[in-house]
Amino acid sequence: MVQAADKKILRELAKQTAEVAALPVQEEKRALWRALNGLKPVRPMVMIDQVCWHEMDVAGELALRCVSPEVRAYEQFLRRQLYQWRHFRVDQVVEPFIRVPLAIHNSGFGIQVEEEIAVGDAANDVVGHAYINQFARDEDLKKIQMPVIRHDAAESERRLEQAREIFDGLLAVVPWGSDPYLSVWDPISTWMGVQDILYALIDRPDFMLALANRMVAGYMSQLDQLEAQGLLCHGQSLIHCTGAWTDELPADGFDPNRPRTRDLWMFGLAQLFATVSPDMFETFEIETSLPLFARFGLVYYGCCDPLDRKMDAVRRIPNLRKVSMSPWVDEERGAAEIGSHYVFSRKPNPALLAAPSFDDQAVRDHLARSVSVCRRHGCPMELILKDISTVKYEPQRLWRWAEIAMDVVQS
Repeated sequence: MVQAADKKILRELAKQTAEVAALPVQEEKRALWRALNGLKPVRPMVMIDQVCWHEMDVAGELALRCVSPEVRAYEQFLRRQLYQWRHFRVDQVVEPFIRVPLAIHNSGFGIQVEEEIAVGDAANDVVGHAYINQFARDEDLKKIQMPVIRHDAAESERRLEQAREIFDGLLAVVPWGSDPYLSVWDPISTWMGVQDILYALIDRPDFMLALANRMVAGYMSQLDQLEAQGLLCHGQSLIHCTGAWTDELPADGFDPNRPRTRDLWMFGLAQLFATVSPDMFETFEIETSLPLFARFGLVYYGCCDPLDRKMDAVRRIPNLRKVSMSPWVDEERGAAEIGSHYVFSRKPNPALLAAPSFDDQAVRDHLARSVSVCRRHGCPMELILKDISTVKYEPQRLWRWAEIAMDVVQS
């Protein structure tokens, strides 16, 4: 049972959310995202994600008031969504439902991260990591186990019943299965450390290929199990930090009780390969991950890794639709490589929000350059502001960034 006071708080937030979700602009924004993702954009789209929420509170808008730790997750989600709608909505879509994660247990690869952490701001969950290498010897490859997926159906039903009790008549309750995050190299970086990985790619290439291939085999097994048990999600609103609305998914033959990987977007990346050669990137990342990419209906590739010099390899990805262009790319070269074939997913530099003072004109010029480059090369484009570690405890900087961005893309 949910405590009466907690339920009252959540139902008030749900009521506000339902009112926003019912506005005609929500479907207008979905249509704009579908057009972009279909490579027939009306205009560039804008999203903001990975926000330094510990710096955002104004007048208690984000303060959590529920007592139960379990329902505070719903409260936090609703408060943040409404806050964003009020202050920096850009092309956000507010959905008329609440997603309830199913009780899916993944045994993982059997490796526990060993690390030292450096904290700059105790209120910030962005910290420094020094990882200890657990794969210094070839025989360490045996440490990697194959994931086992198990579903606690009774616990899932309990969660769903609780959500229905809270949100009945206000927001639909949607069971939410696994939305796979399948980076091969991000987990390895936490088991070895980036520097040791980069040396090992040179000194122990056969071992590193074996390590990557074992990871891919584990992910393939994991996906097989999720499909067989009907535990994948479907109907994604976001893929990573970008709008996922599309007319191309789910695929033909879709069964909502048995979603398949080909009904979904996949997000792939290898950020630590930012400094390796295009050939090494193709060998260790693209070639090894092709079986994963091929399973999915659409693929969004890249994150902070600069890909403007690696598009020959990136183009090998099956069903590729969006390519990240990070703050460190040559935008002209990236746009020429992407053309009209993929979405140019531009990641503006969040450092402009962390400067000693906020410079409106610098932000406007930075965004306008990206839009101009894509216009010249005929690139469908989106601006995705993310990795916002700080706004110097001035949330109005982010609000102003949103206003400038929407002005630029609508000009």
